[in-house]
Amino acid sequence: MKLSLIYARSEDHCIGKAGHIPWRLPEDFAHFKRTTMGKPILMGRKTYEDHTSALPGRLNIVITRQTDYQAAEGVVVAPSLVEAVELARRQSDEVFIIGGAAFFAQAFPAADTVYETVVHTTVPEGDTFIPAFDFTGWVTRTLQHHPADGRHPFAFTVYQHERPPSRLRASLG
Repeated sequence: MKLSLIYARSEDHCIGKAGHIPWRLPEDFAHFKRTTMGKPILMGRKTYEDHTSALPGRLNIVITRQTDYQAAEGVVVAPSLVEAVELARRQSDEVFIIGGAAFFAQAFPAADTVYETVVHTTVPEGDTFIPAFDFTGWVTRTLQHHPADGRHPFAFTVYQHERPPSRLRASLG
């Protein structure tokens, strides 16, 4: 099973502001949708609560320690990242972690692929940041560069980082 992370971050590594994504970039959302469609997506409770519904066409798994947590119909709840990955593994050959920052950090050592959108701005008032992951030794491809335009207030670049098969990866558990 392939473990993938997918996220958009600013140049200062911000991924959130007041519980929401700090930009609206339709073409980046289209990339997210194309890339994750048909694959399980795992997210923390706070990431889920940014939209509070199942993203269609994908198995949605919310990770929370709240034993009585009620998610929308069609959303599965798991108590840990390890258990969420186990649930997802039964459904697909690739599993995506879509947030939040703590789950990205926890999963990075075990990740095979990271889809990283770098939004060419900073977010001084941001309150959620992702670590600056070290992609030394990974194979990086630029998938798309999109300039700022009438629908996109910021330019952005989409990268795909692949861990070479020869590099050992950690387990989640």
